[in-house]
Amino acid sequence: MLMRQVGWDGHDVTMSALKARLETDLSVAMKARDEVRTRTLRMALTAVKNEEVAGRQARELSDDEVVKVLTREAKKRREAATAFGDAGRAEQAQAERDEGAVLEEYLPAQLGDEELTALVADAIAASGAAGPRAMGQVMKVVNPKVAGRAEGGRVAAEVKRQLAT
Repeated sequence: MLMRQVGWDGHDVTMSALKARLETDLSVAMKARDEVRTRTLRMALTAVKNEEVAGRQARELSDDEVVKVLTREAKKRREAATAFGDAGRAEQAQAERDEGAVLEEYLPAQLGDEELTALVADAIAASGAAGPRAMGQVMKVVNPKVAGRAEGGRVAAEVKRQLAT
């Protein structure tokens, strides 16, 4: 859903509802002096704005595109938390986990194992795929249905597991 606002130069600006929510929540976090939330939302909005100006022409992202950016940022936080934890830097690992938790609030609910298994089974049946070589064929069918509700690696592992049996 896109929202209309008036930009600093007086022109209409369309903004995704999710981006507008991020900006509103950032203002609330700043007023509440919530450092983790403020830091995380600033980082998320920066990532969204960077994505908007990437490419040949600046554009406004849709809610789905904002979700993709936030998913990517949440994954970075999980990977960084693991790396810091493995390096014995518990404080930094916890900071990354805290930021990840803030980002998760803006992402769609993650699929449970049973739901993912069912979606993959349906995709295999729909595509008529058989054997490990058909993995790409199944991924094309299942990825749009999963869309931000499960990590790609997790989906690929389930597809591989079901095609191997």
